[in-house]
Amino acid sequence: MTERLEDIAVAMVARGKGILAADESTGTIKKRFDTIGLESTADNRRDYREMLFRTNEAMQDCISGVILFDETLRQSAADGTRLVDLITAAGAIPGIKVDKGAKPLPGFPGETVTEGLDGLNERLQEYHELGARFAKWRGVIAIGESTPTFGAIKANAHALARYAALCQANKIVPIVEPEVLMDGEPGTHSLERCEEVTTLVLNTVFDELADARVRLEGMILKPNMVIDGKNARNASVEAVAEATIRTLKRTVPSAVPGIAFLSGGQSDEEATAHLSAMNAGHDLPWNLTFSYGRALQAAAIKAWGGKKENVAAGQRAFSHRAKMNSLAACGDWRKDLEQAA
Repeated sequence: MTERLEDIAVAMVARGKGILAADESTGTIKKRFDTIGLESTADNRRDYREMLFRTNEAMQDCISGVILFDETLRQSAADGTRLVDLITAAGAIPGIKVDKGAKPLPGFPGETVTEGLDGLNERLQEYHELGARFAKWRGVIAIGESTPTFGAIKANAHALARYAALCQANKIVPIVEPEVLMDGEPGTHSLERCEEVTTLVLNTVFDELADARVRLEGMILKPNMVIDGKNARNASVEAVAEATIRTLKRTVPSAVPGIAFLSGGQSDEEATAHLSAMNAGHDLPWNLTFSYGRALQAAAIKAWGGKKENVAAGQRAFSHRAKMNSLAACGDWRKDLEQAA
């Protein structure tokens, strides 16, 4: 496996491939398992992720990397093969979520800052030894009546930059994820308001990355799409695509190899349609792809249902979503392809 940060970053955003976010915390995966009536045990979590990582067609053709949770990075499959080795055998790159989650920011009511910098240098050294070659840190920005404040944006951007610099010092590619929430409260913001906030957030993040001397060629950006709030939702696919492209062109240096969007509460098909619209007919300096969690997995977890006899059905559902998003990353997705499946 190549060890140059620039090469790893380019491989992570290879054309037609994207990143599977399988880094749900123990609490989040429990919520997913609750929907299918399955207890969240270490073995069940392993079996579920093993099902995904052994979906050869999806992993080899559509997935460039997998973001893992600490537990998963250390786990082995039922036959004793390390899960990390299943990922690398499929030609994908293992990654690790390293932040400790968004916590209330003192002095800023209703706003958060992501924690996890303490001890991060040592953790990154261990994660590199365990096989991780990229990492992820998520900063969360909510749009409310009087939020976000610049203080909260700056605090999150500063943490993202310090994390990114530590990653690069440990030969790990940082995924920098500043997420402007579409499903924060009250979730009634307009497309224009999201564009305004996302522009400010990205400008602040890249200012902080420059101050921290992060090499842009050796990182990936994982932003939100510019989209109206979950309780507004009247912007067309084309409007979302245009607003997002416009914002990225204003804020993201061309030295960044690629942008892998989060799905952020969109439905499976919505996230795919928006990505495809952005890639169709735009001449861009970076590759635009996906780094989806729920939007890649929701159908698979439902089809699997926690039953051994349904593993093949779960893998078919995962393969289909991965293929749809692979097409979207090339601007070639069409709605009728969903019906055909």
